[in-house]
Order: sequence, then structure tokens, then C-alpha cells
Amino acid sequence: MHTYADPQGCSNRVPWLAAAMAFVSCEFVGCAATQIALEKKDLSVQTRMSETVFLDLDEEQGRTIYVDVKNTSDKDIDVESPLRQNLQAKGFTIAASPREAFYHLQANILYVGKADPSALREVLNAGYGTALAGGLGGAAIGGATHNYSGALYGGAIGMLAGGAAEVVSGALVKDVTYTIVTDLQISQATHEKVEQSVRSALKQGTASTVVQKSDSSRNRKTYQTRIMSTANKVNLGFDEAEPYLIAGLSKSIAGIF
Repeated sequence: MHTYADPQGCSNRVPWLAAAMAFVSCEFVGCAATQIALEKKDLSVQTRMSETVFLDLDEEQGRTIYVDVKNTSDKDIDVESPLRQNLQAKGFTIAASPREAFYHLQANILYVGKADPSALREVLNAGYGTALAGGLGGAAIGGATHNYSGALYGGAIGMLAGGAAEVVSGALVKDVTYTIVTDLQISQATHEKVEQSVRSALKQGTASTVVQKSDSSRNRKTYQTRIMSTANKVNLGFDEAEPYLIAGLSKSIAGIF
């Protein structure tokens, strides 16, 4: 017959082991939080385009432009005013109507807010006109605004020590990214006729689709791209990020001309 030692002595050591693990985890998370706080202490602003736009240089370069900026996001921001100022600084006259302008500049602000950097890459690479990633805004809660301990211990979420450390450091250190995602369409007057065909598939209820097609020709060439401005900093607030995002976006759009 086999005999076993009384496990009571071993079980008494379990709380000490758990406490030691919690202490080490908290110490490590504290160092990680300090590291991210130092690395992201300065505001970093970037603006990128999904595709480069090259306007036709063979055409006469008019210096009049019609600007139309729409905002379908849930944030009330003013991009059009600084954009007009940047264009005027480059020598453009802002036309009152499309018929008076050599260039038409149309922009739609799709999204303004927090976002996960990986989701942002997908949205930018998808390009003009594509739907935004479903997790772009939602990921902000668990992604872009995640605390550093959450990033380190994401795979060990069941550990009480890791969870406690996340609460402690999360209240102090958050790696935050804000973004403005904008779709941009530019049309340029040209001497020759440009043929175009538009095909639309419209949903009718849950089982039917109506397909529409229209053909036309006009003296304009059209270019499309998606522009994304991002601001990143530890514990970044939108009030701090907003003017830099708008400045970067308006400068980037004006830089196309």
C-alpha cells in the first residue's frame, strides 16, 4: 500500500507563491508602464494616403478650385477653413460654384476618434470608398487605449495578479491613438472628353437587388484616394490631438496641388 505525505504543509505555501507572483507581475508591469510613458511622452502626428494622386501636367494648370467638405462622422470639427487657407497660400482662388473652377475638391470625413493602429492599417490599405473596419471605433476601448499591462498580459488574462496590475497601471498609463479618416475625390478640367460608366447595386429588402448603370462623358478627369491623420501619445486627450490632426490633414490635401 502506498502512503502519501500530508499535503497541508504544501497548501500553506500556495498563498505565499501567489503573493510572490503578484508582486513580480506588478513590478514588471510598473516598469513596462514607465517605459511606455517615456516612449510616448511626446505627441506624434502622421498623415498618410492610400494612393498617391498625380494630376495631369499636360493640361493647363488653372488656379481656381471649388472646395466641398462633408462630415459624416459624429464629431463636429472644422477641416474646410484651414484647408481653404492652405490652398489660398499656394495661390489658388476659391471658386463660389463648381462651374467656375478648374479643380473640384470633394472630401468626406468618415471617422473621427480613437482607433486601434492595426485596424487603421487595414482601413488605409483598403482605400477610397471601402467600408471602415468594424472594430475601428470599438477597438479603441480594448486596443488603442489599452494600457501597457493589458498588452503584455493579454494572453494571461486569467491570472489574478495580471488583472490587478492592469487596473493599477491602466488608471495611470494609456497608449492612445486618435485619427481622422477622410475619402478624397479630385476632378480636373481637361480638353478631351472623358467617358465614364457608373454601375450601382441597390438592395431592395433582403432578397432583391436593383442594378443601375449610367454612361456619360464630360471634360474632367477624376482621382480618388483615402487620407488618414493619426495622433499618438500616452494619455492623449482629443482636445490636444484635434488641432494637430486637422492641420496635418489640411496640409496633406493641399499638398496634392
